[in-house]
Amino acid sequence: MTFRFRISNFTAWLIPLLYAFAALILGFVVPRLANTFLPGFLSLISANAAIGIYSAIASGMIALTGIVFSLTFLTIQFSATAYSPRLVFWIARDPVMSHSIGVFTATFLYALVSLAWVDRGGSGRVPLAGIAIVTALLIVSVIMFISLIQRVGMLQVSRMLVFTGDHGREVIENLYAPLATTPPPSPLVEFPGSPGQTVVHRGQPQVIQAVDIPVLVEMARRNACTIELIASVGDTVLDSTPILRVHGASAMLSEDELKAAIELGGERTFEQDPKYAIRLLVDIAIKALSPAINDPTTAVQALNQIEDLLIRLGRRRLEIGAFRDAAGHLRLLITFPTWDDFLRLALDEIRFYGASSIQVMRRMKALVNELISLLPEERRPALNHWQARLQSSVERSFSDEHDKLEASTEDPQGLGNTRRKADTR
Repeated sequence: MTFRFRISNFTAWLIPLLYAFAALILGFVVPRLANTFLPGFLSLISANAAIGIYSAIASGMIALTGIVFSLTFLTIQFSATAYSPRLVFWIARDPVMSHSIGVFTATFLYALVSLAWVDRGGSGRVPLAGIAIVTALLIVSVIMFISLIQRVGMLQVSRMLVFTGDHGREVIENLYAPLATTPPPSPLVEFPGSPGQTVVHRGQPQVIQAVDIPVLVEMARRNACTIELIASVGDTVLDSTPILRVHGASAMLSEDELKAAIELGGERTFEQDPKYAIRLLVDIAIKALSPAINDPTTAVQALNQIEDLLIRLGRRRLEIGAFRDAAGHLRLLITFPTWDDFLRLALDEIRFYGASSIQVMRRMKALVNELISLLPEERRPALNHWQARLQSSVERSFSDEHDKLEASTEDPQGLGNTRRKADTR
């Protein structure tokens, strides 16, 4: 599964170049073809008017491209300091950005090249095909400009939070089965002796973005062995870092095939990484709680999305690390986060940095209490632990008894919608 918004650095520059080359080819080929096969189809405007139109389009489009993208990237840069550079990176790498640059550049180049065919040889003729194509490019440019403005509008904090939460919900839906399903057999096994083969990473540090589970299971089945993935999705592997081990194989497996089943990249992605969406939401929250920004309301909005993700995770079967073949034999082991891991990631840093904010502590207490009331019994021991930790943070952070009582109150809005008050000492 590959999400939209995933686009490599090479592709980000390749797309505008392809548009530019296509515009140059059209600019040189189409007028020749029109002049050869459709000599009677000429534009109704004069040569001087066509020169003016083409010149205005060429000069206007290059100026528009420079201004629009300068402001766009400046806005993205400022947003990176306000939210998280890892989150804004996904907006900056949106394919709409590359296609917009490509369309604007293509319109400029085509208009420039088409000038050579206006009044060619003193004929006074203006090819109709050139006018038609440049008009179509202008319409497409307007459409791409509107799409670009919409993408930049996503940098509003509320939209960024929803954007991140939507990706997290998509990962949870695709990766985990409902809690009501039969739990898989325990993945905890002991392998006799040392592993027969260990595959290590060679090269620059990279992040494990995804694992092709069916391919690894099939390789293990063919060789009657078990593959243990040491590094999990989201981990950064360094040079000589072990990636996986092979147990029980009678012969060495191809390292190239094993590595090909593990997708590496320069940054974490949402694919197969349910922690990443929560990580980004926590980044937004703790940055909002920094003394330089001091915006607890944004942290509360991030907690709204975090609560929704935790509710969905709490109702899913999280024990998915063991993968078996059709005969039921264990073939692949991957480490996935547990319920405790998700809670620690979602709550610990916000609790630490927001311990002195009455608004944040009230919202966090409402979050934990809501999870306790909605989720099955097996999720509640960890939630009870976090309920006690939140109250301990309140006791430690507020010396004034009135502030302590206010911070101990459950409020799903942080400030403004008190539900019930917690027990005081």
